[in-house]
Amino acid sequence: MKNRIAVLRQACGWSQAELAGRLDVSRQTVNALERGRYDPSLPLAFRIAAAFGQRIEEIFEPDPE
Repeated sequence: MKNRIAVLRQACGWSQAELAGRLDVSRQTVNALERGRYDPSLPLAFRIAAAFGQRIEEIFEPDPE
């Protein structure tokens, strides 16, 4: 699943560690999310959206089938 997490994080001036703290996950999880190696659970996706003040659909793009 593609996402805009890295772009949004950088626009906010946050490090991966700072975003991880805001989301209550590890920095490694943020790294995996940004690289598309990990798809978040629905509760985590909602926390990510809330952190950036956006809707889930504005951050995540499903893979084409």
